[in-house]
Amino acid sequence: MSDTTTEIEFWIDPACPFCWATARWVVDEVVPHRDISVTWRSISLLFKNDPPEGSEYRTAAEQTHGHLRVMEAMRAAAESPEQGNHDVFKLYWELGARLHHDGNRDFEVAEALEAVGLDTSFASAATDEQWDPAIQAAMDDGLGLVGNDVGTPIIAMKNSRGERVGYFGPVITKVPTGDDSLKMWDALVAMMDVDGFFELKKTRTEGPNPGARPDPV
Repeated sequence: MSDTTTEIEFWIDPACPFCWATARWVVDEVVPHRDISVTWRSISLLFKNDPPEGSEYRTAAEQTHGHLRVMEAMRAAAESPEQGNHDVFKLYWELGARLHHDGNRDFEVAEALEAVGLDTSFASAATDEQWDPAIQAAMDDGLGLVGNDVGTPIIAMKNSRGERVGYFGPVITKVPTGDDSLKMWDALVAMMDVDGFFELKKTRTEGPNPGARPDPV
């Protein structure tokens, strides 16, 4: 990592298709052209939104909350923070492909771990509440930067003054490409310097379009 690398934090819940689109944008379109290092952090939509019992949304949030537990277990067991972060990324990329491209929720997390060469024994963490404090702490950290009336994605970095700041979003339905993608990234970086900026929004007129299925990492 060079001295000029921009270290960003990105809060994820695999359940969210808009978070997935933003993650695809950062990884596929921005990282190859900007010196960026991404740390993947947990935010639980189960904890955040507490969906009604028996609802389809709660079922999805409970499933991916288990996925976050697995991620935190892998992170804690890794030989280094860098390895733990990479393992989290590998699993998230596989989960996102299954959930948002294949439309598949009928799989065990052990299958996803095996598909990307990770230790399947971590699958047992999906039902282990001991990982909930780590998820909650990461979630509280992200919401502490941007406020509680948001969801995911959250992106944070140090601005030009060295202050750690963050925003909810950008919320996108599809991944921009080429110059448009980099313009949007550079605009986000610029806004990190503007203390008084809080919101830029328009009503969504289309649902998320995940595009082509990503290759495993």
